[in-house]
Amino acid sequence: MAVILSIFSLSLYAQNVTVKGHVLDERGQGMPGATIRIKGATRGTATDINGSYQISAPKNATLEVTSVGYVTQAVAIDGRTNINVTLVPDAKTLQDVVVVGYGSQRKESVTGSVASISGAKLNEVASANIAQALQGRLPGVEIQQNSTKPGATAQIRIRGTRSINASNDPLIVLDGIPFGGTIADISPDDIKSIDILKDASATAIYGSRGANGVILVTTRRGSMGQAPQISYSAYGMVKDVMKYPMMNATEFIALRKRAGLYTVPGSDEDMTGATNTDWQSLFYRKTPFSQNHDLNVMGSTASNGSYKFGLGYYNDQSPIPLQQYTRIALRGSVDQEIGKYFRIGFTTNTNYSITDGNNLTASSMLALSPIANPFNADGSTKRIVNEALDQAWVYTRNTMAGLGDSYANRTKDFASYNSAYLEMKIPGVTGLKYRLNLGGNIRNSNNGSYTGQGVFNSNAQSQNSASITNSQTTQWTIENLLFYDRTFAKKHNLNLTALYSAEQTNYNSSYISRVNIAGDSFQYFNLGQTSTGSNDDISINPASQGYNQSGLVSLMGRAIYTYDDKYLLTVTYRRDASSRLAEGHKWHNYPAVSAGWNIDKESFMKNVSWINALKVRAGYGETSNQSIAPYATLGQLTVRPYNFGTTNANGYYVSQLPNPLLTWEFSKTKNLALDFSLFHNRLSGTVEAYDTRTSNLLLTVGLPATSGVANYVGNVGSTSNKGFEISLNGTIIDHKNGWTWDAGVNVYRNVNRVTALASGQTRDENNWLFVGHPLNVIFDYQKIGIWQTSEAATVKQYEGPSGVPGMIKVLYTGTYNADGSPTRTTSAADRQILDADPKFQGGFNTRVAYKNFDFSVVGAFVNGGILNSTLYGANSYMNLESGRNANIKIDYWTPDNPNAKFPDPLGPKGSNNPMYGSTLGYFDASYLKIRALTFGYNVEGKWMKAIGAKRLRVYATAQNPFIFFSPYYKQSKQDPEPNSYANDSSTMAVAYGSGQARLLTVGTNVPNTRNYLLGLNVTF
Repeated sequence: MAVILSIFSLSLYAQNVTVKGHVLDERGQGMPGATIRIKGATRGTATDINGSYQISAPKNATLEVTSVGYVTQAVAIDGRTNINVTLVPDAKTLQDVVVVGYGSQRKESVTGSVASISGAKLNEVASANIAQALQGRLPGVEIQQNSTKPGATAQIRIRGTRSINASNDPLIVLDGIPFGGTIADISPDDIKSIDILKDASATAIYGSRGANGVILVTTRRGSMGQAPQISYSAYGMVKDVMKYPMMNATEFIALRKRAGLYTVPGSDEDMTGATNTDWQSLFYRKTPFSQNHDLNVMGSTASNGSYKFGLGYYNDQSPIPLQQYTRIALRGSVDQEIGKYFRIGFTTNTNYSITDGNNLTASSMLALSPIANPFNADGSTKRIVNEALDQAWVYTRNTMAGLGDSYANRTKDFASYNSAYLEMKIPGVTGLKYRLNLGGNIRNSNNGSYTGQGVFNSNAQSQNSASITNSQTTQWTIENLLFYDRTFAKKHNLNLTALYSAEQTNYNSSYISRVNIAGDSFQYFNLGQTSTGSNDDISINPASQGYNQSGLVSLMGRAIYTYDDKYLLTVTYRRDASSRLAEGHKWHNYPAVSAGWNIDKESFMKNVSWINALKVRAGYGETSNQSIAPYATLGQLTVRPYNFGTTNANGYYVSQLPNPLLTWEFSKTKNLALDFSLFHNRLSGTVEAYDTRTSNLLLTVGLPATSGVANYVGNVGSTSNKGFEISLNGTIIDHKNGWTWDAGVNVYRNVNRVTALASGQTRDENNWLFVGHPLNVIFDYQKIGIWQTSEAATVKQYEGPSGVPGMIKVLYTGTYNADGSPTRTTSAADRQILDADPKFQGGFNTRVAYKNFDFSVVGAFVNGGILNSTLYGANSYMNLESGRNANIKIDYWTPDNPNAKFPDPLGPKGSNNPMYGSTLGYFDASYLKIRALTFGYNVEGKWMKAIGAKRLRVYATAQNPFIFFSPYYKQSKQDPEPNSYANDSSTMAVAYGSGQARLLTVGTNVPNTRNYLLGLNVTF
């Protein structure tokens, strides 16, 4: 019997043949990555970069050839050993598949506002941060950096700013589960697609969490029948620092002399001009370097399963010494079918990061006098330099490197974001499916900081100090989903979704600090045991400790009806309950409806061959916002220490009143759009208009001092956001003689307005809130020029006895006497409301390829608005015009230089700054910026087959190489994008008070850089 079985087995093996060939697209080009499977079996392979394949199969078997966007081909082998297959595009998948929340749709069936970008297009800008790669790529999605420090994330606003005090950040959903981290925690190399839901008809399915838009991130996963493959991508990047434009010795001496101040130099200063210290060259790293590595393994199992696992490493060095960011990421996903009815899977995204030197900025170094000599006679570096008025610690690469254990600032973050699902087809009911989603996230953060005696201080005996901050966030989510998808009579398609979900978030934080540490070797470790034993001080500030818990329960239903692919209707209803809001006001309902009409599918359009797709859609929906601090309804007690003789005690007082009526902030949005594709799909685009009205704003309302309480949180005021968006994508050259050329552009405008404030007010000057104006305004004087010598008498009429030619001229809004003279001098009543939002903005991209070569350009632009640079304004101490500190390079007024932009250093000053000095920092925010130029080559050769490589691409990229049409860049040679929040005192960006922290500005943060990369992508 065994002999018979052996002979039979050999007979079957002998019937196998080795089949070779190519898989081609409709243009006859080889298709890399196409999958070839033996029908009825799990074995398969994939084509290489040339579209070639080889597989061993029974001679009478059938091969199934698949590729995304193409119709699957079934080809009988019939004993052949050479089979070439040509795939044709799938008419349905020509319209991209769009993720819409708890499901996906063909783009032609979508009725809400959804902007999408593939992972391939996203990675045209090589970056370790998705936000940086997304800038300028999608209409209505504004992304601005709020810090230039390594590892920093970005501020994302979708269709404007709605709320004043509540969060305006969009919801991030990773592989179907709300994501507890930031978008910077997700590796761009792992992205399959990003879909952004913008209007309420699309976001209502996520209820209150989708109030500010939703970013749906879909990561790459293994696929059934896929041959195992290993991919590796990496790049190395060097940075060219864009130095701040500071005065040199000659310019600084002339400034000091003109100002008539500090004419007696410090003992380390040289007023002859022989010493000209470029502090930036002495301070910054010589060649800041960044590197990124990603290794992925993906494939399928023999039992109807698939997998993907990845490991990533990223290190980013700052130009500032001792400052860097390192991240290690582990990612994994598994999908497994079990029998006919079940499917299970999980996804994990785990990051461990270390941030060093996060409290370092360039501000103190920039303030150092350019005529101060930092070196001793023997060539060693001084600890301090004596300037005209100050002693300053010497900031250089060498002094920073020599700190050793006397300085440390390290933040360690561990975050693990995990989700699992169980999917079950309901037997006996075609199209009915149940899915259980489970999400569990944890994030731990630990910061330790130590500054030794005399470090960064002119006093060598200054106290050392240390602090520790710990925080932990945990989050769980449970979602129960029912799906029903069925087509009736070939024309009626009904897709139903029902949801019941619950989630909970817990946060805990602590902070402790101490001075007089026993020695540098202890740093911030074990603060309870590191005292010098004398005058030690451990501080545990109650205001710096925190705990909160919040939860959300939701019900949702959605129905999508399509008739004959022509007429589309989506109806959504969601109901949320938030623990953050008051009893009796926790629940809120979110109805939404949208409709679409595919005009191109009508019979009267059959002969219009140049229109391939034409759809009109409209939508209305409601969302709301509950993103206020938990327990805000309960009011707040604040600890106040008291002394009773020799006894210390803590007392409590009411600092915020409770509000038992606090309820939801909600928005209503209308959306109208036109989607089109023309000329055999070579030109496609979307035009959209929207109107969002937000009411019941969650706002901290100040109370009169006589009430004895500072404020309460209430539902007051309203805002509106109206705008339009246009996006166009075209194929200019379509595979002609080896050439292809694609291009895209998007432009959008958002008009934001405050439409109501508390108690019928129209102005809240303390918080810079004004009805009829945007949330982003500057309330200040408006500079209209410089007073000239010929106006010596006139300036005194406006500025009083201190008025002189050469000082800043600001707009006067008072009345005039009959002789034309002002009835009063300039005062606070002349401050203006200056709208800071741009008129419009957008981005563009183009890609040209010839055979294996390709070249791409990605850019962004802004028109109008106000950019505030405190480098030039009154708060950074970089433009005092006195010579006390180093000064930003400016063209200042003198009688011989009357056309200068900046005032006379000899002119009157207020608080050490030129009068009205804050106005010097306001610039037209316009710019056009080339964000990335990339030149790539897809390598071919027989040697690749020998090493098992299916694909190899090398590329070189220049980031931020060119900036055009920017008044700020013309003045400063600096990047016109903001780099700080408006109240960040560490970067001297303190142009505004804490109430205006929403505004972004340019401060003395880590300088921007031009970056040059070399990278490769290889697949085995």
